[in-house]
Amino acid sequence: MVRRSVLFTPGDRPEMMRKAPGSGADVLVFDLEDAVAPGRKARGREAVRDCLADPAFDPDAEVCLRVNPVGAGATEDLAAVLEDGIRLDAVVAPKVASPSDVEELASSLADAGHPVPILALIESARGVLAADRIAAAEATDALIFGAEDLAADVGASRTDDGLEVLYARQRVVIAAAAEGCAAIDTVYTAFDDEAGLREETALAVEFGYDGKLAIHPAQVGPINETFTPEESEIEWATAVLEGAKEAAAADRGVFEVDGEMIDAPLLARAERIRERAEAAGRQVGPD
Repeated sequence: MVRRSVLFTPGDRPEMMRKAPGSGADVLVFDLEDAVAPGRKARGREAVRDCLADPAFDPDAEVCLRVNPVGAGATEDLAAVLEDGIRLDAVVAPKVASPSDVEELASSLADAGHPVPILALIESARGVLAADRIAAAEATDALIFGAEDLAADVGASRTDDGLEVLYARQRVVIAAAAEGCAAIDTVYTAFDDEAGLREETALAVEFGYDGKLAIHPAQVGPINETFTPEESEIEWATAVLEGAKEAAAADRGVFEVDGEMIDAPLLARAERIRERAEAAGRQVGPD
């Protein structure tokens, strides 16, 4: 599943939720946590339920719900939103500090008849230190890095170069890769700074992230484009995948492409490029 762009939309803004699919985001997250004031939680739950229960709401995107933290509103969110016939593909769990947070939420979802995957937000010191165990939880389908809350938790000052969260940013993507789940990078808060967003997203690609959070529809296009491989990468991946097909027919484990020896790690990179390119409507390599 491709999750290049993950767009958050306030759960108490039904008009914005209805428009969200038009952004082109791979993942739509209707937010009942930080984006909704305490006094509007009930209204937000009702608005999200109405949207997810509408048969006409069937976007070509992954539809997710961000609940409040486990033990601080998640149960109430699920009780109000979950009903038969709703469209819900995954749940975003905020402030995950241990595998038990994922397991408790997964149990609640199963009891309600909606055993969907969980995208775990790592945004605290405890969460960062437990990232590998959180990624290993059965229900965890992705780790999301939340730099802003992490900085607040540890008392760090946010800077343009992000050195204060660099360790955590790398630990999250490594933990996700170790357990075979996706990794989604933190939000870029200056939503009117496209150049900065593209630079920040390019760094996330270099780190190995699969996608990035967006807080404004205008961020979706630049994020998707940055996670879409360049033409030279597509050409390389095509050659590698065609070579792999020929090598498999000849029962060879390694093979050569344009003077470069290709083995399993490079083949995995080519397959990753294909996945991202195909999400953008490009065909790469043999079927």
